[in-house]
Amino acid sequence: MISDSRIPSPVSLLVRVYWEDTDAGGVVYHAQYLAFMERARSEWLRGLGVEQTALRETEDLVFVVRGMELDFRAPARLDDQLSVSVRLLQCRGASFTLAQRIERGDALLVEAKVRIAAVRASDFRPCPIADTLLARLRSQMESS
Repeated sequence: MISDSRIPSPVSLLVRVYWEDTDAGGVVYHAQYLAFMERARSEWLRGLGVEQTALRETEDLVFVVRGMELDFRAPARLDDQLSVSVRLLQCRGASFTLAQRIERGDALLVEAKVRIAAVRASDFRPCPIADTLLARLRSQMESS
């Protein structure tokens, strides 16, 4: 289990499963879960006041997935409504780690631990996260 009870409540994004998300049998294609999680991470950042386009243009910074551990527990199907959550687990000077879950009602479908790195947009080399943004991220861990 990836989640930790000391970490604040997650931010959740509701996602509906469409034909384009499924295989011929109407079951969500495994890679589509990654897209659902990416959307939730983007909305989580937006909720913190982080506009990723502006971050790239003004700070030459983008966030990239450095690593991911996935545990597929049960399938989602066509027309399901899913909740995709994001919790901050750890924050360092140039990276952070998130826990993500995809659920249908009370059923856990997918659980992930996602390592995110900060890199310069111009050359994709690692770089530090600006102090103000780092403080905003870290505040997510302190609000518990």
